[in-house]
Amino acid sequence: MITQRNIALSIILTLITCGIYGIYWFIVLTNEVGRLSGDPDFTGLKHFLLSIVTCGIWSLVWAYQIGKHVAEAQRQRGMMYSDNSVIYLVLGLFGFGIVTYALVQNDVNKMV
Repeated sequence: MITQRNIALSIILTLITCGIYGIYWFIVLTNEVGRLSGDPDFTGLKHFLLSIVTCGIWSLVWAYQIGKHVAEAQRQRGMMYSDNSVIYLVLGLFGFGIVTYALVQNDVNKMV
């Protein structure tokens, strides 16, 4: 089941819990995008563990891939789609991963 999330509340919870809610948000958001795009191998736990093992480098790969998956999910639903994968990658490079979460969540909320 895919649910809409309040983006502002998710950001606040991430800050208040010192990032613990951000980990949950990352995993659930990735799972939802994988379901929406029809790719069962695109899972949050896998990407989270790969990010830990690679000391965060994999999170840049994830940022690029999630942009592609969101665009594919939008295309499958007949929506006007935009491939923001490069924007997400640049945000990740400069340490603004939470902005990527918010932008992806916004797209997911529109698809639900």
